[in-house]
Amino acid sequence: MREIAVIKVGGNIIDNEAKLAAFLKDFAALPGNKILVHGGGKVATEIGDRLGIQSNYINGRRITDKETLDVVTMVYGGLVNKKIVAQLQKLGCNAIGLTGADGNVISAVKRPVGEVDYGYVGDVTGVNTSLVNTLSDAGFTLVIAPLTHSEGVMLNTNADTIAQETAKGLATTAKVQLVYCFEKKGVLMDAEDEEAVINTIDRKSYEELKASNIVSGGMIPKLDNAFEAIDAGVSKVIIGQAEELAELLKGNAGTQIIK
Repeated sequence: MREIAVIKVGGNIIDNEAKLAAFLKDFAALPGNKILVHGGGKVATEIGDRLGIQSNYINGRRITDKETLDVVTMVYGGLVNKKIVAQLQKLGCNAIGLTGADGNVISAVKRPVGEVDYGYVGDVTGVNTSLVNTLSDAGFTLVIAPLTHSEGVMLNTNADTIAQETAKGLATTAKVQLVYCFEKKGVLMDAEDEEAVINTIDRKSYEELKASNIVSGGMIPKLDNAFEAIDAGVSKVIIGQAEELAELLKGNAGTQIIK
C-alpha cells in the first residue's frame, strides 16, 4: 500500500520568514510522498489594510465579503503559495502549487447563512484523490492553498479542514499520516508550560480535557478534525511544533490522536 504524509502548517509559521524557511527545509528533506497544506497568516490582513479593505472577524473567524475574497485569493493562492513553491524548488523539492479550483482538486459549497453570515467561505464537499495520486506518482509535491471553489466562485476555506479532508480521501487507498504543525509542542496540559505536552489523546480523555477547560478555543476544532480523520481511516494524526517535523512523523514528539 502506498504511503503519504499530509502536513498542514499554520499561519504563525507562515508569518515568520525564518521559521518558515527552516520548516520548508525540513519538509523538503522528508522521504516519500507528501502534501503541504498551508494557512494564510496575517499577510492578507496586512495587504487588505494597504488597499483600504478592513478585515472583520466574529469569534476569531474572518468574514469574507467580495472585497476580502479578492484579497485572500490573491494572497493565499498567489503570494503565499508561490513563495512556498519557489523555496521548495530551491531545496530540490519539485513542488506544484494549487488552489481547490485547479484541476478541481478540492470542491466545496458556500457555507449557508446561520446565526452569522461568514460570506464567501467554503465547506469542503470532495477531494479529487485521482488527481492527487497522479501528481504524486509523477514526482510532484502538492502545495495546497486554503481556497476552494463552487459555482465559478473561489471560497475562503479553513486549512485544517482541507488537510483533514485530503487525508480522509487518500486514506481509502493509502496509508496516510496527517500532521498539524503550529507554534506549540503539542496539546498542552498547562498552556503556560511548553513542556507539558499530552502525549496521546483518545475520545474519552478529549471529553475530560474539554470539560476541565484544559482544551478550549481554537484547539477544539483542530481536535474535532483530527478525530474525524482517524474515524475515516487515517492511520495517524499528530499535532505538534513545526520545528520538530521529522520527530513528529516518527512518533517521538507532539500529541498523537488515537481512537
